[in-house]
Amino acid sequence: MKQAPFYTNPVLTGFFPDPSVVRVGEDYYMVNSTFEYFPAIVISHSRDLVHWEIIGHAITRDDYLDLSGIDDSHGVWAPDLSYHNGKFYIFATLRLNGEIAEAGRKIIRRQMILTADRPEGPYSKPLFVDVDGIDPSHFVDDDGTHYMVLHQGRLLRLNRDCSAAAGEPVTLWQGTGGKSPEGPHLLKKDGFYYLMLAEGGTEYGHRVTMARSRNLYGPYEPSPYNPVLTQTDPDAPIQRAGHGKLVQTQGGDWWMVYLCGRPNQGRFTTLGRETALDPVRWTEDGWLLVNEGKGPSAIQTVPGLPAVRYAERFRDDFDSVKLSFDWQFVRNPDPAAWSLKERPGYLRILTGNAAPGSKEARNIILRREKHHRYSAGLKLEFHPGCNGEEAGLICYRGLYSFIALCLIYENGLKVRLIENRNNIRRCLGESESIRRNQLFLRVSVDRQLREFYYRDELQNWKMVGRVDDASFLSDEGITIGKHHTGTLVGMYAANGGNGNRVAADFDWFEYCPGE
Repeated sequence: MKQAPFYTNPVLTGFFPDPSVVRVGEDYYMVNSTFEYFPAIVISHSRDLVHWEIIGHAITRDDYLDLSGIDDSHGVWAPDLSYHNGKFYIFATLRLNGEIAEAGRKIIRRQMILTADRPEGPYSKPLFVDVDGIDPSHFVDDDGTHYMVLHQGRLLRLNRDCSAAAGEPVTLWQGTGGKSPEGPHLLKKDGFYYLMLAEGGTEYGHRVTMARSRNLYGPYEPSPYNPVLTQTDPDAPIQRAGHGKLVQTQGGDWWMVYLCGRPNQGRFTTLGRETALDPVRWTEDGWLLVNEGKGPSAIQTVPGLPAVRYAERFRDDFDSVKLSFDWQFVRNPDPAAWSLKERPGYLRILTGNAAPGSKEARNIILRREKHHRYSAGLKLEFHPGCNGEEAGLICYRGLYSFIALCLIYENGLKVRLIENRNNIRRCLGESESIRRNQLFLRVSVDRQLREFYYRDELQNWKMVGRVDDASFLSDEGITIGKHHTGTLVGMYAANGGNGNRVAADFDWFEYCPGE
């Protein structure tokens, strides 16, 4: 099929921040941050840099990483994917809740290293290098020496198998003076070492800057074109552009993937930080220009690569014995409390003592919202018999910000709409008594407006309630804790703390894109 001459940014929509890309032959692989979500570190594949398909996660085993008590937007930060001598490497930061004692010192951030023979894994159990920092990336010099590059432009030499530090970090270049110089990547080209940083924080005003040196340890000369990427137009559809990584195609062209955010009725990035793509041109004096220095593009000419598209999986009938890669749990799931096998053709979630809003809530199962306009629905069969037992659909941003539409038992069956707006919880609507245990639930999203409906087999849709301003489901609308993720939509079940394990059986879930 002939590829269209243009593509639109972002190329990975929804919660796909902190992209890192590598080419192996004619294949491109990317990793993105997952923070408190599990499985951890999402891995995608492309043949043309525009169309991407999730092929797995780097950490899928509970005994490899315990995120069960981690705070919102802590956990796994800014993974970097690299390839050297037939092996794939992923470096990432594990952001802890608070300081722990390790090797005689207190640390709050640990650096993880994982390896695999295939891009989709399985990956090794993470090794930890306990040097403080964030956003580690992998660089191998011409002599085969391995290095870890950390925020603030620091370089740490590693031993031969990348299992431990072989020295102390050395600062190469701390950027142009913008706050939070992070997202570092080191590249050697034409006799120069090029160091890229992301400055300005990951919010509005984010940017990519660059410096170079003939010697690995410097001194480094800043690019005269700095920042090499940023958004200067406050009305443009692509904002928060930064944290980029370069990749060269098999045809010799250069491109940059980078994170961005799309405002939603104001400066609210409900979908979180996404992944965009723009062309790179090297100047005659050995510097680079991203998109000719014009900032991030909304529409761009495609790379000169054969187009390979992948079918989007918008409906799940739960007919497989494994969850598709689109689904994420909030923290590590309880494996005894969900199943695709106990009732074939259904996703079964057993009610737990903790409900959304608690770190102890297990098996909230979600997929990324990818559009500012969409609808999502599901079919649920649920037979609660005690007060507080509930199951249903949820639009989830974090512990303190979500909207849940549930079938609940409160002296009888009801459908209830619950909003948790920055930890202020209230009921937005409730049905009269429900006589059936099989229901269809649906949310319709139009930018900041969210409307919630239910019906049974014999009824038309009935609205339970609406949220006119859902800006609290965005980085900019959250007022408690860190906020680096995105809004997701999916399913959950809880028992109100009564200890009962009631099966909530989900026959299917469907996500219907709008604009």
